[in-house]
Amino acid sequence: MTGPGAAHLAAHVLLWAGVACFLVSAAALPFLPPGLARLHALAPAGGLGTPLIACAVALEQGLGRAAGKTLLIGLLLAAGSTVTTIAVARATAEDGGDRADEDGEDEEHAPHVHG
Repeated sequence: MTGPGAAHLAAHVLLWAGVACFLVSAAALPFLPPGLARLHALAPAGGLGTPLIACAVALEQGLGRAAGKTLLIGLLLAAGSTVTTIAVARATAEDGGDRADEDGEDEEHAPHVHG
């Protein structure tokens, strides 16, 4: 299959692959402990899902400036998402916000002993 039909099919595959990245990331959130694990679960959505969706849109737009702009926006969003994820993870780790006790409890939910 060649021509517009193949491009349209490829765009649909890319689009649904990108949507799947977002859905899987969102579905995983309730099952993960707070902190860096949840942040890690959202990384594929921004780093992979966004570029896949941008590629699908650009493919539907065809050759031209609009497709180039769409790809550039998708690339910038993916890069920004990755950089933001790394920055937040480092800040959280430096602050000690994702450490667990020996019992496996998060510090947020562990009782605090002052004394």
